[in-house]
Amino acid sequence: MASSTIPRAAGLVVSRMPPMPTISDILRLYRLRALKHLGQNFLLNPRLIKKIVKSAGPIENCSVLEIGPGPGSLTRGILEAGVRDLTVIERDSRFMPVMKELQEACGIPMTIKQGDILREDLQSIFPEDTVRPWNSDELPPVHIIANLPFNISTPLAIRWLNDISTHSGMFRYGRVKMTLMFQHEVAQRMIAHPGNEQRSRLSVMCQNYCSVNYIFPIKGTSFLPKPEVDAGVVQLIPLKEPTIKQPFKMVEKVVRNIYNQRRHTLPHGVGTLFPKSHKHLSAEMLEMSGVEPTRKPFMLEVEEFGMLCAAYEKIVTENPIMAHYQFR
Repeated sequence: MASSTIPRAAGLVVSRMPPMPTISDILRLYRLRALKHLGQNFLLNPRLIKKIVKSAGPIENCSVLEIGPGPGSLTRGILEAGVRDLTVIERDSRFMPVMKELQEACGIPMTIKQGDILREDLQSIFPEDTVRPWNSDELPPVHIIANLPFNISTPLAIRWLNDISTHSGMFRYGRVKMTLMFQHEVAQRMIAHPGNEQRSRLSVMCQNYCSVNYIFPIKGTSFLPKPEVDAGVVQLIPLKEPTIKQPFKMVEKVVRNIYNQRRHTLPHGVGTLFPKSHKHLSAEMLEMSGVEPTRKPFMLEVEEFGMLCAAYEKIVTENPIMAHYQFR
C-alpha cells in the first residue's frame, strides 16, 4: 500500500503512512519479545515518539540513520516527518520482516541493514551531496536518531567521539547532529558540570568534542518491558574544535586513568600513568600542568584536563617508552 504526502510550508512534505497494525499488535503477531542480553526495551507511546522526533529539529528532506529500530515505533515517527531517506541498522534478525513491511508501505527510500552497529562501517551511510565542510556553520542535512540499547550506549558513544576527533566514519559528512536515548544515569553523566558528583570520564570526553544538551527524561514505565531505570534524550552536536587538542587516544587514556581514582586527589590518578620506577614523572606532570594537585577529578574543567594532557604529551615526547605503559 503506497503512502500519501501532505504539503508543508516552503515546499516541504510530510509523509502520511497508510493504516498499519499498532506496535503492540506487531509484537503479538510476530511473537516478539525484548531480549535482555541485547539491551532491548521498546518505546510504544506515540506521544513520546513524536516528542523525540520533534526534538531532533527540522528533519524534513534530510537523510536519517536510526540504530536499533526494533519493532519500528520510532521508525514510523521518523518516516512520518517527511525525511528524504532513512537507513536503519538492526542486529536482531527477528525484526527484519517488520522493517520490510515498513519499507514497502512508507513511499520513502528506506535501506535496511542487519548488523552490529559497533562493527558497521558508516563511511558511506549517507548520500554524497550531504557532505558539508567541518568548519561551516551549516550542519549537514543528516541526523542520527536512536533509542540505543543500554548495554552498548557508552562504548558506542566513545567510538563516535573518536570518529569525531578524526572527522571519519559518518562524521566525514560534517558535524552530524545526534538525538539519542540513553539510560538516565548515563545521560546525566554526559551533561554533568565540574563539581557535580555525576561528573565522569564520559562527561569530559563528550563535552570536549560536542555540545551536549539534555532534552527531556522518559520514565521507565514508558518502555516494554519496563527497565529498572529511567531514560533520557540527549542531543549532541560536534564542536568545530575540541578544547583538548591532543590525539583522542592520548586524551582518553589520561582522562580514564585519572577517573579510575575518582575519589582521590589527582596524584593518585596521575600516578597510574607511569610505572613505579618512574614515579617522579607524575609529580613533574602535575607541576608542569599547573593544576592544583589537591583537587579531585570531578572538580576539574575540561580546560584543566587539557593542561594535564599537554603536560603528559610533553613527558612522553621526552620519554617515548612511557607512552606504551598501561596501568595493570
